[in-house]
Amino acid sequence: MKKIMISQPMRGKTNEQIKKEREQLVKEIENNGDIVLDTVFDTAPKNVDEPIYYLSKSIEYLAQADVVFFMKGWEKARGCKIEHEVAVEYGKEVIYEN
Repeated sequence: MKKIMISQPMRGKTNEQIKKEREQLVKEIENNGDIVLDTVFDTAPKNVDEPIYYLSKSIEYLAQADVVFFMKGWEKARGCKIEHEVAVEYGKEVIYEN
């Protein structure tokens, strides 16, 4: 059983849209007996730079992940690119959506 983090472009999308985009992937991962680390966060504290706050939270989850799955478009999303750099530099297994 592996812990898998999903990295996907999120800018300008609601949490509902994000969850809908990853819904099938989450089902496949869970049907395979693995665990998806939920990195869709609801709220940030007041008076913070929200994108940086959410990125810092996702990196916390990346530390727990065995595998990071990068959804289509990750290479154009600044947060995903940073997550990718961290994953590669720290030897995480990475998978790319075709």
